Amino acid sequence: MSGTDQTTENESEKPDADEAPRFDLAFDAPVGHLLRVSPLVRRIVAPNPGPFTFTGTCTYVIGEGQVAVVDPGPDLPAHVEALLDALKGETVAAIFVTHTHRDHSPAARLLQQATGAEIIGCPPHFPAREMALGEINKLDASNDPDHRPDRELGDGEVFEGSGFSIRAVHTPGHTMNHVCFELVEEKALFTGDHIMGWSTSIVAPPDGAMRLYLDSLEKLRALDHAVYWPGHGGPVSQPQRFLRALLHHRRAREKSILAALGAGPLAPAEIVEKVYEKLDARLKGAAALSTFAHLEDLYERGLVATNGTPQLTGKFSRL
Repeated sequence: MSGTDQTTENESEKPDADEAPRFDLAFDAPVGHLLRVSPLVRRIVAPNPGPFTFTGTCTYVIGEGQVAVVDPGPDLPAHVEALLDALKGETVAAIFVTHTHRDHSPAARLLQQATGAEIIGCPPHFPAREMALGEINKLDASNDPDHRPDRELGDGEVFEGSGFSIRAVHTPGHTMNHVCFELVEEKALFTGDHIMGWSTSIVAPPDGAMRLYLDSLEKLRALDHAVYWPGHGGPVSQPQRFLRALLHHRRAREKSILAALGAGPLAPAEIVEKVYEKLDARLKGAAALSTFAHLEDLYERGLVATNGTPQLTGKFSRL
């Protein structure tokens, strides 16, 4: 991952087989075509495929006639035009945004200009913490600082649409402003980048925080959903089983980091070389950022030490 790449905020960790959740990749996703995926939901995939976005950003349409759009996607006019062409004869009544990464939120403004619909959901971007002295935000270019919703939805707040209801579920961690949206009538959850069916999600300080991310996963375990519709890739058809696998994966990753530190002080990038097997070289930066997020959490829990404030380039030791 590069901080200058505007659409590289997702991480494909390629974890070890005994750690990895079972991803659901069975779905048909032709770019630019609006396909029905459930009685109340249609999906169109943006033409922004890549190693961090899989086949592209999934934009969802909820309802019929008076519809809501979830995550319009990147600043690609052709994607918005394809969506509007597919919705001829219908009205976009609301635009929902899960979080402010550039492959999810910028097209909300293009869609609003074309339809006049309200932008609803997550607040503007804000970091998990202030940057340390000398720290550089590797993901700064991935953020959409121009996102300004017309209405923010509080945790648990419900939007009543035409024939459907959408409940906000706040899930900070991947970003601090991340919000999932529950389609009440189908017990379905639009998970943005919090949970994806094709890879794990990057949690990168200072924009994200591992402890909050894990807490948000646990929060979803207390909810009863039949399916997850992620921002990239196909659906997750067994949410509770998948959540358990994700949490197990994160705990296993934490143990592998601590085991690597048993040999002596290491920087996050050095840990990646020890604990990530057969990782695509393009994803090593993303893996180092998620490793750093784990190290921050371990530092706060008194399990690792470092000189001064934790830094991406710093050395960490096991206590």
